[in-house]
Amino acid sequence: MCGIVGIVGQQPVSERLIDALKRLEYRGYDSAGVATITEGALHRRRAEGKLVNLETRLKEEPLSGTIGIAHTRWATHGAPTERNAHPHFTDGVAVVHNGIIENFAELKDELAAAGAEFQTDTDTEVVAHLLARHRREGMRRREAMHATLKRVRGAYALAILFEDDPSTIMAARNGPPLAIGHGDGEMFLGSDAIALAPFTNEVTYLIDGDWAVIGKTGAHIFDFDGRPVERPRQTSMAAAYLANKGNHRHFMEKEIYEQPEVITHALGHYINFIENSADAVSSIDFARIPSLAISACGTAYLAGLIGKYWFERYARLPVEIDVASEFRYREIPLSPQSAALFISQSGETADTLASLRYCKELGLKIGAVVNVRESTIAREADAVFPILAGPEIGVASTKAFTCQLAVLAALAIGAARARGTISEDEMQALAGSLAEMPRLMSQVLNSIQPKIEILSRELSKCHDVLYLGRGTSFPLAMEGALKLKEISYIHAEGYAAGELKHGPIALIDENMPVIVIAPHDRFFDKTVSNMQEVAARGGRIILITDEKGAAASKLDTTDTIVLPTADEIIAPMIFSLPIQLLAYHTAVFMGTDVDQPRNLAKSVTVE
Repeated sequence: MCGIVGIVGQQPVSERLIDALKRLEYRGYDSAGVATITEGALHRRRAEGKLVNLETRLKEEPLSGTIGIAHTRWATHGAPTERNAHPHFTDGVAVVHNGIIENFAELKDELAAAGAEFQTDTDTEVVAHLLARHRREGMRRREAMHATLKRVRGAYALAILFEDDPSTIMAARNGPPLAIGHGDGEMFLGSDAIALAPFTNEVTYLIDGDWAVIGKTGAHIFDFDGRPVERPRQTSMAAAYLANKGNHRHFMEKEIYEQPEVITHALGHYINFIENSADAVSSIDFARIPSLAISACGTAYLAGLIGKYWFERYARLPVEIDVASEFRYREIPLSPQSAALFISQSGETADTLASLRYCKELGLKIGAVVNVRESTIAREADAVFPILAGPEIGVASTKAFTCQLAVLAALAIGAARARGTISEDEMQALAGSLAEMPRLMSQVLNSIQPKIEILSRELSKCHDVLYLGRGTSFPLAMEGALKLKEISYIHAEGYAAGELKHGPIALIDENMPVIVIAPHDRFFDKTVSNMQEVAARGGRIILITDEKGAAASKLDTTDTIVLPTADEIIAPMIFSLPIQLLAYHTAVFMGTDVDQPRNLAKSVTVE
């Protein structure tokens, strides 16, 4: 995942910028760069690959300057080349950026028509050109910054230098995190407090929509509308921990809110955002295999269940799936011409690894969807599909789950393209929907927490909870129930909504909360009918739907959580957020150990 660092100092900054980038290497990257202002001019050094390459470049061509920004890039738009590495320069403006500018193609066409010449394949460069154009139009630096932020759409963290101002860095956040560090006569900027730990333990976290002007003695912070705002200064313990909670109470909460950023980087590995295309490039030839087997444990298994829907619907590829602890004992008649996918956050899950080895003995091609590329499952697979979620400390998986879903969705689209089961237009539409996901996730996370906290307080008083859903919302209902069980210790079950009258309806009374996950999709009307059955028996319904669903549902539900309307393929990721937050806040109200719930371990390495 990309990393940003900035320093406004009194001494040359290039070496300290590189040292700070090293503390962000855990996030993953494929190129790096640094820019400073020296004698009134912007200068930069960039390099492909690891930071050692940039360090070598700086030894050969040193950079002076007491103000600078630096970046480690994970390629999304454009190949991981020096040409596409950040910082990007345009007419006295330098920009580094994490995230995705969703409307970059529209802006690029507009700017090119006005004479702008683009030097890279990235979405980031449009930000530099917008800023430069606004300056040429006579705007002051802050005015240009504010006007540019009004034009760009997407999830982003930005750090900006203006050549004619060697005393300030400008920054903005909408999704990916940014922290301002406070020093003695100097100030710092970083993607997280870990990068700033060598310099200061006093940090201020920007929130979504914030932008800032950072000088040697302090920072002026503004909201999206340009109004000055105050954000609290906090003492960070990042120097003592590899991963820290930032301004969150628990790692789980932090990891929930990291999802727009990590999803961006996961998608960038599989989706060409310039062409809106997905390619299943691996040693698994999806066009030639007759079927696919999927196996995993826990939350990863539920991600696989949702993936099954996608592979079968879009790629017309039959999928056999089971929990890993059952998979290898069933003696499934698997064809050596088939392939198998194994999903594991740690890549060390014992049952999943045993199932992988079982399929390998049968001659199947093996794919690994993992977060740790050096893990045993990854090493023993023929093809590795990293989810790029970064370190996940909380035992209850959140960001790893949605990154697994993002990767499975991209693979399903790539498989469909390889098998000729979708047209180029359909493929581009699906890939375009995936590109919208980080922005929509940020929108949800910024809007639903007050409602979630109210509902969670009531759920914390319950002994049993029922979750219902259809289609991909059925595995999501099981995931919601699992999350609640894991961290609050409340008994919960997830069912296919159509199964309600085949048994679970006997449990319905006024004391039974029923959480219904119902995006306005092709199953919506049938799900509403199931809700009517619950309502008729006095059940308390909590409906999680989208704007279209809220408008179409005439049911007098107890409570409704309304999300943005999204394409069907990204709905599971968007709808994961409220079920994660419901479980989290319920557990907080109950006072349980959220990050380390009883009897559970992050990685299950024994059967």
